[in-house]
Amino acid sequence: MERFCFTFEIFEGMEDEYKRRHDEIWPELVELIQESGLKNYTLFRRGTQIIAYVECHPDKDAAFAHIAGSEVNARWSKWFEEVIVSLVDEDGNLYEAAEVWHLD
Repeated sequence: MERFCFTFEIFEGMEDEYKRRHDEIWPELVELIQESGLKNYTLFRRGTQIIAYVECHPDKDAAFAHIAGSEVNARWSKWFEEVIVSLVDEDGNLYEAAEVWHLD
């Protein structure tokens, strides 16, 4: 299992909409997330900054590769284009936050 944290920004004024869309998350997306090996997935918001934490089984590369090629993820991503400023850098990588310390 690999712990993974990433961050991104949403557009100012879209805070409630971002929350609403996650309150109504699509069942097929939940199923895809679970099938991919992502567990204990949590999103936090501070202003317009989103902080995501997830535990990846067996690791983040395998889990996110499973999601990346799916049609449901493509639809979800398209639906969020008006909400999210930028999810990935110019090379297509999530804005990863390095783990500094952990205590179980």
